[in-house]
Amino acid sequence: MHACVVHGAGDLRIEERPYDGPGPGEIAVTVALGGICGSDLHYYRHGRVGDFAVREPMVLGHEIVGHVAALGPGTAGPAVGTPVAVHPATPCDQCAECSAGRRNICANARYLGSAARTPHVQGGFARLITAPAAQIRVLPPELAFNRAVLAEPLSVALHAVHRAGDVAGRRVLVTGAGPIGCLVTAVLRHRDAAEVVVSDLLDTPLRIAAASGATATVRADAPGGEAWAEPFDIAVEASGAPAGLRTCVERVRRGGTVVLLGLLPPGEVPLLGNVAVTRELELRGAFRFDTEFDEAIALLAQGLPVDAIVTHTFPLAESRAAFDIAHDRAMASKVLLDLSGA
Repeated sequence: MHACVVHGAGDLRIEERPYDGPGPGEIAVTVALGGICGSDLHYYRHGRVGDFAVREPMVLGHEIVGHVAALGPGTAGPAVGTPVAVHPATPCDQCAECSAGRRNICANARYLGSAARTPHVQGGFARLITAPAAQIRVLPPELAFNRAVLAEPLSVALHAVHRAGDVAGRRVLVTGAGPIGCLVTAVLRHRDAAEVVVSDLLDTPLRIAAASGATATVRADAPGGEAWAEPFDIAVEASGAPAGLRTCVERVRRGGTVVLLGLLPPGEVPLLGNVAVTRELELRGAFRFDTEFDEAIALLAQGLPVDAIVTHTFPLAESRAAFDIAHDRAMASKVLLDLSGA
């Protein structure tokens, strides 16, 4: 079985990996497409994501779709050949957070392609993977793989918008027009936000944001114009850059809400704390997702306008080229790996 494996910063390899098949309660999936996430890029380029460092070889990838290949002994599930998506998280379902319905922040969760714990959880950029049956979602027949593969990042966007509260009729700023920022934009418009202004340093991501529903776009290095004149009710920081967080805190109105979605660099990051205090801002973190995965699949099947976000597809054998293109935000947004020929 071929897989895309990171060994450390800049060390990405296509390797043969053993495959043992599904055990009881598990389902095997033949992976067809996988989306390269910002966290995958960080593992490849820096050997870490935030505080999570690569300490052993790890198969990357957690945005995957494919077909059911086999059911483990005694496992109930969809028939072999059924098109499916894989929810990448396995919470413990025993901790206080899980009991409170916040399974996305379970400290004991396992997440495909994550170095948050050791041994690392191996990811989905492999021709064959196994997952607990509870993580398998049957895809609607009208939903093509090249849209269904966006279910995981769209779930992240949905959770961030849920954390923002009621956005209907509100004026919202999104800093960062990467795939997640553009998906947040599409969700905000679907949730009837009156205005969605997206800022970024590059023109190509801003064009994709406009295609995803932004009512206005602004160059972050030269902000201005009518869309920038008034404060925002809500700001979603989707860039993972300290400058983006600063902009959100500065531009949201008094009593407004800032959702921190992008993972910031490790260590301490400057924060306009006095502004947050004197304006009584609400700063809300948004991490991963839970039940939003099913909502994301339904929205994709209904035609949420996100097609512009997928810009490139590469075969698994060209993973390094795919990762390099995905890093070039002037050229690419969401880059896919085609594992069907692996």
